[in-house]
Amino acid sequence: MTEPSRQQLLNLIAKISFRLGSFTLSSGLKSDYYIDCRTTTLHAQGAELTGRVFLDLFRQQGWTPQAIGGLTLGADPIVTAVAVISAQQNSPIHGFLVRKAEKAHGMGQRIEGFQEKGASVVIVDDVCTTGSSTIQAIQAARAFGFKVMAVACLVEREEAGGRPSVEQAAAPAPFISIYKSSEIKEEKLRIG
Repeated sequence: MTEPSRQQLLNLIAKISFRLGSFTLSSGLKSDYYIDCRTTTLHAQGAELTGRVFLDLFRQQGWTPQAIGGLTLGADPIVTAVAVISAQQNSPIHGFLVRKAEKAHGMGQRIEGFQEKGASVVIVDDVCTTGSSTIQAIQAARAFGFKVMAVACLVEREEAGGRPSVEQAAAPAPFISIYKSSEIKEEKLRIG
């Protein structure tokens, strides 16, 4: 992973996505900090950096997926950023999104976008706390017929049993986080 891109993205997440205070997370857990990665992944520079950092991770790990995807809404900007940057680098990785439930109309699909059964894919998410969103995406991708080769999240909160739950659901595919919440917090304190 190229250090300048990784460091720039870390700095941006700490600056615009990390907040101290009293928060209730989507899991219902209480926390003294909140990380809203969408403020970074939907930021113009943040989107570009997100795409580059995820692609660097894939190369570093030797992953060559045909597509990446995850549960809507946290995965949406990551999927788009990686697809765009990969196309610009002439090594396209397509994207797909997993709906929280099948559509009640039209084709009734749960997977939107890339839909090649048997394709090797990486499941992505923005923040992993309990891992439930990531696990739903893994299960839906496998049920569709994708081969989940790996799972990656932008920020791992390092609490609530998320990592072991995702690792168990992903097995034998590996689970890697780009950043730990402790790194983001440390960067936030460093930059003020």
